[in-house]
Amino acid sequence: MSKNIVITGAGGILCSSFAKDLAKLGYNVALLDLNEQAVEAVAAEIVANGGVAKAYKCNVLDKDILEDVHKKVVADLGICDILINGAGGNSPKCTTAHETFEAGDDTATDISTFFNLDKAGFGFVFDLNMMGTLLPTQVFAKDMIGRKGCCILNISSMNAFRPLTKIPAYSAAKSAVSNFTQWLAVHFAGQEIRVNAIAPGFFVTNQNRDLLFDKDGNPTPRTDKILRATPMGRFGEADEILGTLEWIIDSEKAGFVTGIVVPIDGGFSAYSGV
Repeated sequence: MSKNIVITGAGGILCSSFAKDLAKLGYNVALLDLNEQAVEAVAAEIVANGGVAKAYKCNVLDKDILEDVHKKVVADLGICDILINGAGGNSPKCTTAHETFEAGDDTATDISTFFNLDKAGFGFVFDLNMMGTLLPTQVFAKDMIGRKGCCILNISSMNAFRPLTKIPAYSAAKSAVSNFTQWLAVHFAGQEIRVNAIAPGFFVTNQNRDLLFDKDGNPTPRTDKILRATPMGRFGEADEILGTLEWIIDSEKAGFVTGIVVPIDGGFSAYSGV
């Protein structure tokens, strides 16, 4: 019998590629995203290629909505075997203009600095990544209790290993996701529910494109710094995550693997800069 996978944030570049790949492998895929049009398109493509997929509009920060979507998923596909918590992201409201403190930052009002970071923006970014992992897990992990072969995969980031400049809320939130992954792994080990995370390095997505390229499509100075700090000297491609994804959710190939965070980063986390 095919296993059922629930993927949050499934309308994004990375998670949509996860969904398409896993559907090709025979998994039934439930695609959850706030952007209904995006996940409908992904589901339609999967179905057109012979896979089983269903799209659901979902706000991962609203538990009542999650519970309602859970009922629909169970009715359409069956109970959840594997949960991939892919919803997340950053916000311009919590991105500083400067990488490090510059004179006048403490009094500036015309640019975003550490001192005038929007509290609501910081809270939104932290909640989207951390609470957006917690709440879906509370809802869908109930399906896994007492059943073998179930697992949860969270999406962390290089920011969890070393915080990047300009994006303090995102860095803090992804660090929390990594820690929460380890906590969950211990909490559910007795139920044989494996919990792991992957930590992508630098991939071009809809959410970071404006930081990496200017309006004319030219690399920004930040892109130059990233590539100099990535030994492989390039951005990753979404397909380059798939092998790790397939392995880590496979209860036969990775049945004794739980509580780890796997970097997929072209060597970024291994490079000291010299």
